[in-house]
Amino acid sequence: MRQERIPLAIFYMVSAGAVFSISSAASKWLVATYPPGEVLFTRTFISLIGLALFILPTFGLAVYRTQRPVAHLMRCASQTTSQTLLLIAFSMMPLASATAINFSAPLFATLASLVFLKEPVGAARWIALVVGFLGVLIVTQPGAGTFTTGALFALANAVLFGTVTAGVRGMTTTESTETLAMWQMTVLSVTYACMLPFGFATPNWFDAGIILINGVTNAVGQYWWTRAIHLAPTSAVVPFQYLSLVWAMLFGFALWGDMPTLSLIAGSAIVVGSGLFLLWRESKKLKPIPQVAIR
Repeated sequence: MRQERIPLAIFYMVSAGAVFSISSAASKWLVATYPPGEVLFTRTFISLIGLALFILPTFGLAVYRTQRPVAHLMRCASQTTSQTLLLIAFSMMPLASATAINFSAPLFATLASLVFLKEPVGAARWIALVVGFLGVLIVTQPGAGTFTTGALFALANAVLFGTVTAGVRGMTTTESTETLAMWQMTVLSVTYACMLPFGFATPNWFDAGIILINGVTNAVGQYWWTRAIHLAPTSAVVPFQYLSLVWAMLFGFALWGDMPTLSLIAGSAIVVGSGLFLLWRESKKLKPIPQVAIR
């Protein structure tokens, strides 16, 4: 039986959210000039190279040995579809509304883990999930225009990403973090390469540097995210995905001059508070019960 290491998993999830935010900022910068297929491919292929340099010297090609090749392919198909759906949603509706719907993914991940993996959730984790999501709604303030055709694409992305999270958790019973990461990046690189004939532009030197940063941070984020799911139940770590709002706020101000609004500050405080509450609750559960000597 594997040992759960929840505080370490939370650290990995928070760190993954931070570097994912760098990758997201780089992708936003690049997609304004370059075709989406090119941005997706270069990010994933550079991530594949980075992970290969880190993993293959230790594990060799044996890292691709798996008992569940079909599960890996299904996971990659879901991720490819979910990312495409999210891009469509962004093109059809306000970014804030799409973001609000996208952050419902942790709820779907928890539900999927409960139904398919039979993982216990508990009141504290449900509270952290729901309160964190309410904080997201305060930040993004989705309006009446949320429920549009674009919202259906965003919701489909959230469902798929949530089930992918639960699926990866289920695969960790037989697959290592390294195997999960290498299969993911290899299959996604091949998939996104098929999009290059539909649009490609040669980047300048500055943008080439941004592309490199995009790929490297995505590699680190994917590895840490997978490690977090490997170390702890889904419901214990997915609420910390909400902390990405804080990183997004900082990058938005630093790069695009987006001034934090009152709702952004209040909602982010709620998100951080829900995460700290869950961290305190999970850490408290791990403290040994003092033994009282019987005289």
